Amino acid sequence: MKKFRYTLLTAFVFGLMIMTSNTAKAQLTDGVFPAAGTPSNPKVEATWNHYYNYQGISELTERIAKAYPDLAKRTSIGKSYEGKDIWMLTVSNFKKGDPDRKPAIYIDGNIHSNEIQGTEMSLYTAWYLTESFGDVKFITELLNDKTFYIVPTINPDAREHYMTEPNTGSSPRSGLKPIDDDGDGLVDEDQPDDLDGNGSITQMRRKNPRGNFRAHPTYPNMMVRVPDDEFGDYEYLGSEGIDNDNDGRINEDRVGYYDPNRDWGWNWQPNHIQGGAHKYPFSLPETRAVMDFVMERPNIAAAQSYHNSGGMILRGPGVAEDISTYNRQDVQVYDAIGEMGERLIPGYRYLVVYDDLYDVFGGELDWFYGVRGVFTYSNELWTSYEMFQSNDRSATDSYEFNKYLLFGDAMQEWTEYDHPQYGKIEIGGFKKNFGRAHPGFLLEQGAHRNMAFTIYHAYHTPKLTIDEISEKNLGGGLREVTAVVTNSRLMPTHASIDVNNNIMPPDIISIEGATVEAGMIVTNRDLNQTTEQKFRPERIEVANIPGMSSVTVRWIISGGNNYTVKVDSQKGGVVTKKK
Repeated sequence: MKKFRYTLLTAFVFGLMIMTSNTAKAQLTDGVFPAAGTPSNPKVEATWNHYYNYQGISELTERIAKAYPDLAKRTSIGKSYEGKDIWMLTVSNFKKGDPDRKPAIYIDGNIHSNEIQGTEMSLYTAWYLTESFGDVKFITELLNDKTFYIVPTINPDAREHYMTEPNTGSSPRSGLKPIDDDGDGLVDEDQPDDLDGNGSITQMRRKNPRGNFRAHPTYPNMMVRVPDDEFGDYEYLGSEGIDNDNDGRINEDRVGYYDPNRDWGWNWQPNHIQGGAHKYPFSLPETRAVMDFVMERPNIAAAQSYHNSGGMILRGPGVAEDISTYNRQDVQVYDAIGEMGERLIPGYRYLVVYDDLYDVFGGELDWFYGVRGVFTYSNELWTSYEMFQSNDRSATDSYEFNKYLLFGDAMQEWTEYDHPQYGKIEIGGFKKNFGRAHPGFLLEQGAHRNMAFTIYHAYHTPKLTIDEISEKNLGGGLREVTAVVTNSRLMPTHASIDVNNNIMPPDIISIEGATVEAGMIVTNRDLNQTTEQKFRPERIEVANIPGMSSVTVRWIISGGNNYTVKVDSQKGGVVTKKK
């Protein structure tokens, strides 16, 4: 299986390279020489070295839809807590069939407020697909066959709060109301304060000849703990803040923490078991909007959610008790796609949430798979590997990267500040846009590589063809018609959990234009073994069409020389063939 899988993956990549190279125009066009793999003269000008706020997202999605009305349609799938539209782009070739009947992938980003670059990965995917259609054969054929439902941010309120309000690189998660963590009845008095007004919550230190820290000799912005038997030059005071309630503690109240990735209706647990859970599954308007949309789209066979950080391609289950829901057949599909992701995105690791990280109850990954039978990944974007293209890491990497590649732009230099409680202190450290989010010059590369992974994922949603229709004369005006339906992609039309729990209706293989006397599934063609379907034999119900495999059906018919065989699959689409 593994040898076959890598042969298939290699063939896919090689074919993609050839199809792309055949369409590249090695000539000057409007003052530019095209670079391979990048739209050289896009209709929609977009920049991929910065982050879009809500206004920018709204404008860019609108421009893409207006520039490519036959390829992209913008709709709102619902409203956020504060009333913002949750924008979605449907990307497909609308002239080649109903996009809601084609095998589809759903993509979203930014479920957590500070995990911002998932939005750019999603936007880049919509932009690249529309700009490449007609120029890149592979993309053209992909959009003829498939549909992409792309929601750049499912948490627009929290994204805007993260960008416009003082925060660290890791706060807040949801953007809802603050929490009284110290139990004094006040919920917002001791959150981090942006004392120096630079828009980021950085760190505080104070000179102290008996301190336990000193400045790093090469990177003086870095604080180094001294040995227990030595004194340093500084004491570390923590994140910027003031003890507003005079209880002797600073920054003990967190900014609002209801985690949208603990709000999904699969193995949901209340807050005292799974921290971050809200009132009940889908109690947040943003996750409910996604749920409503997905429930109405049974053609969604694949899904991708973007988070940060750590450089991981994650699949479920989120908790060990759900391991039985992911059986061997489905895991083989997950492994084939996930292992390809490791090749496409250097430095990323393909992992299982509960086994390699921590427990997640009520997570998006498990809901998509467990409730809808959708093969779903969550990519944790950005890893320190990307700084120097190396897994050899040291404590000074971030400081060295900031010095030699960002020229100090990610760091707030230590600056004196007269603190009302601590007196003379210094404030400094990394800004909120560094540490978890991609630096600008690496953002487009990250977007392209992650997009390539989702394209590979989408490519391997079911691809059905009717390979063969053959006849045998039985005499007495009767004929035996045999049809072979092939799925030439890795993903089955029904995941195993789907088959076991009857999530989706069975695939229907029907014959029209002839009188059907009997219908059956052929279980062994060589030995002529069949299973007859006595009820409505003209439309044979097939529980599943496995990936990289075929299903054979047979009818006994009378009359009808010009009949049509049709396959109707929720996740595999509709295909027909006339005899």
